[in-house]
Amino acid sequence: MTVEKLFDELWKQYVSITPQAQEIKDLFLKTQKNDIINDHIALRTLGFNECKIEVLAKNFTDLGYVKQETYDFKSKKLKAHYYSHNNPKYAKVFISELKVYEFDKKIQDFLKTIIDRIPVNTLNSNTLVTSGRHWEVSYEKYKELYSISEYLAWFYVYGFRANHFTVYINDLENFNNIEDVNNFLKKNSYELNTTGGEIKGDSYVCLEQSSTLAEKTNIDFIDGTYSIPSCFYEFAKRYKDSSNKIYDGFVVASADKIFESTNQR
Repeated sequence: MTVEKLFDELWKQYVSITPQAQEIKDLFLKTQKNDIINDHIALRTLGFNECKIEVLAKNFTDLGYVKQETYDFKSKKLKAHYYSHNNPKYAKVFISELKVYEFDKKIQDFLKTIIDRIPVNTLNSNTLVTSGRHWEVSYEKYKELYSISEYLAWFYVYGFRANHFTVYINDLENFNNIEDVNNFLKKNSYELNTTGGEIKGDSYVCLEQSSTLAEKTNIDFIDGTYSIPSCFYEFAKRYKDSSNKIYDGFVVASADKIFESTNQR
C-alpha cells in the first residue's frame, strides 16, 4: 500500500455516496490548469480499544504519517487527533472518536455488539479505513441513535470511510478568498452548512473553513430504504501563524460546527 493508493481508494469510496464532491471538484478543475489540492480528510470511529483512533491511524502511520495535535469536543463527547506526513504534498488526516464510555451502558453494550462483528483480520489490516460497515442496520435504530448523537448515527450506517475531503483554497488559481469560493458554490446550486455562519474561523485563528451540507443517499436498512445524509465537501483557507509559517492545525470551535454538516435537514 502507498499513500497515493490509499487516498485513491478513500476518494472512490467517498464519491460513491457523495457524487456532488466529484461534480464540485470538476467545476474547480475547469477554472485552473493544475489539480485540486486536498488539505485534509476526516474519519470517524468509536472509542473502543479494538477500533480507537490509534487503530485507524496505523493505516497512515505505517506510511510515514506522524501524530501532531489532540482536540477535545466536550459537548459532542468526541476527541480527535490529526496526523501529517513529512511530504507536504500528502493531505493531513483528522481522526475523531466517540467517547463511548460517557454514554449509557445500554448504548455501550449495543455498540460493542456491532464492533464485535468486525473480523479481527480487518481490524489489523492496512485497509481498515476503507472497510465500511460490517453489520446490518435498521432505520429505527438509526433514528434512536441520531436522537442521542448524530455522529454516532452516521458511524452506525457508514462505518469506516472518509467523512469528508477538503479543497485547499490557498492553492486554487482563480479564487483568492473563501467568500469567492462560497459564492461560486452557491451560484452552482450547492447548499452550504450555515451553522455558526457560512465561514467558520477567521485570519486571527489562521484558518477559515466552510462546507457543503452532506448529500443525501438511499440506504437499504433491514426495515426499508430511506434517504439520509452521507458525506460533505469542505473548503479551507490557511494563514501564516506567529512563526510566519502556514498554520497546519485545526480550530476546535470551527471543527465543532463542521461536524454538523452531516445533520438531518
